[in-house]
Amino acid sequence: MAIYRATDGRVAGHELGLPLCLLTTTGRKSGLSRTTPLIFMADGARLVLVASQGGLPRHPMWFLNLRANPDVRVQIRGQTRNMHARVADETERARLWPRLIAHNPRWGRYQSWTDRVIPVVICEPA
Repeated sequence: MAIYRATDGRVAGHELGLPLCLLTTTGRKSGLSRTTPLIFMADGARLVLVASQGGLPRHPMWFLNLRANPDVRVQIRGQTRNMHARVADETERARLWPRLIAHNPRWGRYQSWTDRVIPVVICEPA
């Protein structure tokens, strides 16, 4: 994350050719800022995140944190924005999922490895 921040995402701004953002949430127990690098998909002014946790049976901590406090900060390259995160409802997820799989096929594999429905998170400008 330090390299991403120091270079405004020019270095370490991609993973396997996919764009990365830095998502900062507030810890649901600690109240401390927690930053996680994540692959994202742009959807107009919104950002779409996938709480895949690599197909593991539990949701990632960043997802639990933003459910408790949906006001987040997102850095993409040199731009940082305050955003409001929410979990996509079933209809939105069904509409977005094919686009997400086309964007990053690993998410489809991860879904096949777990019994939980992998949440899709929509971040909208605050």
